[in-house]
Amino acid sequence: MRKRHRLKNKEIKVFLNELKTKFDTDFFDTDSSIEIGNLDQFKVILVNDEIDFMIIEGDIVFTLHGLYKYNPKRGFVIVDMGAVGFVTKGADIMAPGIIDADANIQKNDYVWVCDEKNRKPLAIGMALMTGEEMKSKKSGKAIKNIHYVGDKLWNLSSQVA
Repeated sequence: MRKRHRLKNKEIKVFLNELKTKFDTDFFDTDSSIEIGNLDQFKVILVNDEIDFMIIEGDIVFTLHGLYKYNPKRGFVIVDMGAVGFVTKGADIMAPGIIDADANIQKNDYVWVCDEKNRKPLAIGMALMTGEEMKSKKSGKAIKNIHYVGDKLWNLSSQVA
């Protein structure tokens, strides 16, 4: 990991406030060790030596490891089991494979994708349509896949500490 440094308490409070505003919940406290660094093409945020968030174009976004750890209730998209194999190979998510989605999702929001059976996070992506459109449309690309189970960030996240 390059350019890794620990955030100061003031920076941690700003980060916590941004997360609280975005997700309506607290994920950790100011006593946690928060670091920021670059891991390949990703700018990542480590909480107690675990890669829980990444920064994409100024937005704080969960990593899959962060989703497993914090289990947020917003920004979800549920796909049928037929889509799982494609999603975990990096394919974008098509509207016909979507079973349900958070109705509050707006176009260009970062969302997380899970399967209908286990409800385990499979991917992080950018919404190309609203949550309501995802549920009702029968064709078209709904989500651009950014980070998925088995990709480089997933594998690197397991090795960092």
